[in-house]
Amino acid sequence: MEIEPTAIPDVKLIEPKVFGDERGFFYESWNRRAFAEAGLDVDFVQDNHSRSQKGVLRGLHYQIQHPQGKLVRAVVGAVFDVAVDLRRSSPTFGQWVGFELSAENKRMAWIPPGFAHGFLVLSDWAEFLYKTTDYWYREHERTLMWNDPALGIEWPWDGEPILSGKDAQGSVLSEAEVFD
Repeated sequence: MEIEPTAIPDVKLIEPKVFGDERGFFYESWNRRAFAEAGLDVDFVQDNHSRSQKGVLRGLHYQIQHPQGKLVRAVVGAVFDVAVDLRRSSPTFGQWVGFELSAENKRMAWIPPGFAHGFLVLSDWAEFLYKTTDYWYREHERTLMWNDPALGIEWPWDGEPILSGKDAQGSVLSEAEVFD
């Protein structure tokens, strides 16, 4: 497994070692010891699985209390995955990083606590898995507006994405609750 920093160094792209032959492939998507040796010593408490059609944008979500670190990957299809730094004391506060995660490239991403996270489905369908370091609490969940001009996220999509009501009502960064 190779773990590489992104433009925001705390967000990591993970390339698993894939073993493949005529039968298919195998790889470890999570190995606590290997991740700890690579500097990602985290405990996960919850696994989530979503399925979405092309053009669906989920996010940008975070929890203002009980912030979640997330290990994310697409196991069917492809998504454009985005993390936004909401840690006011960080030198990358308000900056974003995005990358494609797909069943084909098998890449994963580590999104640490203190970040808003979301993804846009690029393929006809995508199934997205993520492990979290804390439980989901409805009362602490917040949504950052996906198209806030102050963020300038370059979503690879023409037109309006398909949003939930909650995601359509997100806060802009200047009005959002953020972390110290």
